[in-house]
Amino acid sequence: MKINFNVEEAVNLRSSVRNYDGQIIDTATMNEIHTFIQSIENPFGNKIKYHFINIEEMKESNKLGTYGVIQGAKQFVGLTVRLEPMVLEALGYELEILMLYLASMGIGTCWLGGTFNRKEFAKGVDIKEDELFPVITPLGYAAKKMHFTEVAMRKLIKADQRKGFEQLFFKDNFQNPLTKELAKEMYIPLEMVRLGPSASNKQPWRIVQSKDYVHFFERKDPGYSKAFSYDIQKIDLGIAAAHFDLSVKELGIQGHFVKLRDVEMILPEHVEYVFSWKKGDF
Repeated sequence: MKINFNVEEAVNLRSSVRNYDGQIIDTATMNEIHTFIQSIENPFGNKIKYHFINIEEMKESNKLGTYGVIQGAKQFVGLTVRLEPMVLEALGYELEILMLYLASMGIGTCWLGGTFNRKEFAKGVDIKEDELFPVITPLGYAAKKMHFTEVAMRKLIKADQRKGFEQLFFKDNFQNPLTKELAKEMYIPLEMVRLGPSASNKQPWRIVQSKDYVHFFERKDPGYSKAFSYDIQKIDLGIAAAHFDLSVKELGIQGHFVKLRDVEMILPEHVEYVFSWKKGDF
C-alpha cells in the first residue's frame, strides 16, 4: 500500500463534514478514489467490501435517511463485512485511511455508524445475508457554512476536544502515565492516535508502551454498543491502528501488528486487550 500524502497534515485536515454543497465529484477524481481503494490493505487480513451509492440514481431516494445529521450529500461509500475476529478493527483501519486520503484531496467525509438508515441504504448495494453493514460515509465538498444540526452535534460530542496524552497512553503498565519524553520516537504516532476520530468522540483506545511493544486496549463504555449486534467501538480501535501504522511507516520505524495470548498486566475496569504492535522486522 503506497501512501502519497503527508499523514500528519491529513490527520489535521480531516474533520467530520455534515453539510455539503451538493456538488458531484467528477469522474476522473472518482476513478482516482477507486484506484486508491484497490491499494488499501489492512494488517489483520480481513476482507472489506466497498459500495458506492449515488442517491440521485436510486429509486425512492427521498427515503434515504441520516436522521438529519447529513445535509446536501449525494454520494456515499458504505462498507460491508462478514462478522469474524478482528474484522471491525480491519474496517476501521481501511476506511480511516480512505478518509485521510480524501481529506488530502479536499473531499469531506463523516463517520456514520448509528445515524443512518441501514435498511434504506442497503437497497442501493448488494449485501449478502451473512454480511454486516456497520458504517457509511458521505463524500463531497463542504458547504460554506455549517447547518444548525451540525453545530449542535459538534458541541454535544465536544468534537474539537481530545483527552490528554497522559490519560490515554501508559508506560509498561496502567499505573504509569506516558509522557512525551518517555514516548521518544513513538510520540508522533501516539499523538496521531490521540487526534483520531471515534464514535461520539469517546476515544476508547488505551495504549501501553513497553520495550519492544505498543499494546492497544479498548476502554469499553458500558452499554454503548447495546443497540448493535457487534461492538462498534472496535471500529475505533481500527482507526487508532491506522493513524499509528501510517505514522510509524512515514517515520521509517519498522514493526508489525500481532495478537498476543497474554499481556501480563493488571487491567483497569472495563478495559480489554485487543492487539499489539511489535517493533522490528517480521
